Amino acid sequence: MKSLKYIVYKEGKYYVSQCLNVDISSFGKTFQEAKDNLQEALLLFFEDKSTVKNIRTIHETMIGDTYINV
Repeated sequence: MKSLKYIVYKEGKYYVSQCLNVDISSFGKTFQEAKDNLQEALLLFFEDKSTVKNIRTIHETMIGDTYINV
């Protein structure tokens, strides 16, 4: 069993879920649906056992805001 980190954020009327350990994301109409869809996407991704070697190890996560002039 491997612990994977993910974030969920709102984009328009959908919630987007994104795994930080591997480049997999999903979405849903609710937070829970986005989370569940990400779980399903990860299970499908890792059906190919060779992808397990591509998992980045993340020991600590933080989230913050920064601002730029555009």
